[in-house]
Amino acid sequence: MSSVDPNLLDTKLDEIIRETLDEADDELLVINPSNEAIAEFVRVASLYDGDLPQVSMLADERTLKDATDDFKVASKAADLVDEGLLSLRTTDGEQENSLLITRDSVVALVAAGTSVGGLTTDRGEFIETAFDTYKDEFQRAEEYTLRTPGLSRVRQTLSDEIGPDAEADFTNILDSLETARGDGDGLDEVTISLLVAAKNEVLLYDISRWGEDVGIASKATFSRTKTKLEDMGIVDTEKVPIDVGRPRLRLKFGDDRLKNADEDQIVSIAQSLLA
Repeated sequence: MSSVDPNLLDTKLDEIIRETLDEADDELLVINPSNEAIAEFVRVASLYDGDLPQVSMLADERTLKDATDDFKVASKAADLVDEGLLSLRTTDGEQENSLLITRDSVVALVAAGTSVGGLTTDRGEFIETAFDTYKDEFQRAEEYTLRTPGLSRVRQTLSDEIGPDAEADFTNILDSLETARGDGDGLDEVTISLLVAAKNEVLLYDISRWGEDVGIASKATFSRTKTKLEDMGIVDTEKVPIDVGRPRLRLKFGDDRLKNADEDQIVSIAQSLLA
């Protein structure tokens, strides 16, 4: 039987998730999570300092896609997938409840205005039925494949191929953002990569080749985004001759305010210029 209080688990989503992870043994089912719950679960699981259970997440496809349009969410989720700790599957069916289910408890996530409550039970027969029912549903569902590379791989390859200073700048800029989806509330991963390249005066060829190889975006996407940033005065380029072929372009900051700015200032200046 679970030691969790059989009424109200908590009223903060991150604490509900953390307490459920603490209670879980070897497996956890996450059923019909909201966009916010997906993002918060990935964040908490990525920072969790204990042994994570095997997590099976069954979510509405549109909700899962929207949540993972944020690079911060998708790249951390990809790390968990790569480590064999998270499996994602989708359903088009109407799910009535958002649930966290272990072999010892069922937690229903109930939203009330801006608050979220975790209502739980430890009734053994009900828990067993719920676990088996949703486990079967998960196994029948279609697998969801993330197209975003894991954050660990992104950081390691950036350090190896571009340099440790570039990796540190990338990490600091990403950490300073609430979201990284490029919808006006944050910068997307391509823009962040190009800002880092400009700060470190990296060749466009090198950063775009790295970005394509690691799976962030194609070289064409990097080139289009560079042109947009250049047109807005955020980045500038200078030609660098090579032995054979056309000169390559070295990225630099185009706005003087960016040249001596720290990562937080780079983000705020870039966002103001992009607005």
